[in-house]
Amino acid sequence: MTSTRKLSTNEVNALIDGLSNENEAAPAIADISESSDIRDFQFGSDDLSLLGDYYALRMINERFSRLARGIFLPMLRIQPRISSFPPEVKTYDEYSAEVDNFLSMSMSRIEELRGSMMLVLDPSFISILTNSYYGGKISKIKNRKGEFTSTEERVIELVSDGLNSALEEAWKDLMRINITPSSREVNPQFASFVDGNDLVIICSFVVQLPNVEAASFDVIYPLQTLKPIASQLRSRVQTDLVDDDKSWKERMEQAIMEIPLKLVARLGEPSVSMRKLITLKKNDTFPMQINDGVDILLEDNVIFVGEAGEMNGQAAIKLTKRMAE
Repeated sequence: MTSTRKLSTNEVNALIDGLSNENEAAPAIADISESSDIRDFQFGSDDLSLLGDYYALRMINERFSRLARGIFLPMLRIQPRISSFPPEVKTYDEYSAEVDNFLSMSMSRIEELRGSMMLVLDPSFISILTNSYYGGKISKIKNRKGEFTSTEERVIELVSDGLNSALEEAWKDLMRINITPSSREVNPQFASFVDGNDLVIICSFVVQLPNVEAASFDVIYPLQTLKPIASQLRSRVQTDLVDDDKSWKERMEQAIMEIPLKLVARLGEPSVSMRKLITLKKNDTFPMQINDGVDILLEDNVIFVGEAGEMNGQAAIKLTKRMAE
């Protein structure tokens, strides 16, 4: 409901005085240049919302977890369970402050993204892999040291190459990348990766091992490396390029093709009575007739019929007919 009250004479005069004084000296502005809470800021420099909820990156990490299991199989003689954590964004200094000063840090270059990545392995996990790879048990190594042996360096190289290949396969659904190893370091302070105040995306993975505590390793991307594909990382539309898992089919086919089978040529099966068998003497002979050819048996199943002959001074059989299944 609209009010019918009218302004008084004093109120009207106050409004007129305010309009007449609006061009007078402006009030003093507070000086905050010396405040410790003030810092320079560039718009867009810390825009973490650019990558959204990292949906595509989480999917890549889940696929990578499945593919990475086969990398540790030759060393642990089991396929461990690997779980991925949601990606975290921190400055490199914050990450370095949370980890030990002795780690295996393998830096690699991703040409398609014009950036780099880093694989971080815990020394205790490397000791377990090395001990198991050379015949030992999966157990925690208590000795703490400050450098890797030549054998451990070789294990680190094998693991890094295998995980890089698995990572390339996991990224294939989003985009094809090629990971090229560039350098390796053992101290986070000396790693020429990014500046200390630069933001990095940390993808952590936990490896479940029998009879010992779970091990872990990290894959770290600089935020600037993933910014060019931010729209793809926000996308929830995925193809089934990796879900088809051709690499798994190829490995399965190769494993099946390498199964050894027993191949036997059966020239004949003569029959003899028990009376003749008992009276056998030296230089006795058994007549054998090869009518339709020589039977070729694979695991006691006849698969081919052939003809006996000779080739390059060795006995040979020429396959003439394949038996019906």
